[in-house]
Amino acid sequence: QVQLAESGGGLVQPGGSLRLSCAASGIIFSMNGMGWYRQAPGKERELVAAITSGGSTNYADSVKGRFTISRDNAKNTVYLQMNSLKPEDTAVYYCKAHRGWTHYWGQGTQVTISS
Repeated sequence: QVQLAESGGGLVQPGGSLRLSCAASGIIFSMNGMGWYRQAPGKERELVAAITSGGSTNYADSVKGRFTISRDNAKNTVYLQMNSLKPEDTAVYYCKAHRGWTHYWGQGTQVTISS
């Protein structure tokens, strides 16, 4: 049974930081590409950052220079370090694992940026 468990969301002030974690089980983590997506109310889910099984990364233009995705294959965990947070970063953040045509989603964690 595949599980992706996100954690680390919360309420922070603009300019603050958060680190999201996604712990995976039931998959060969090291062979999966991993991604963080977000969905704000009334908007479509969008890619925030992704990291391949080989460690290559890519980011949405809106978060480049502020967010960093990383993975620890020994812990089966992918992270999203978010700095200089803005109100427009407010969303539910989802973790995704994919390998070939197969993909899995976590349940999401709420991130709210507000003063």
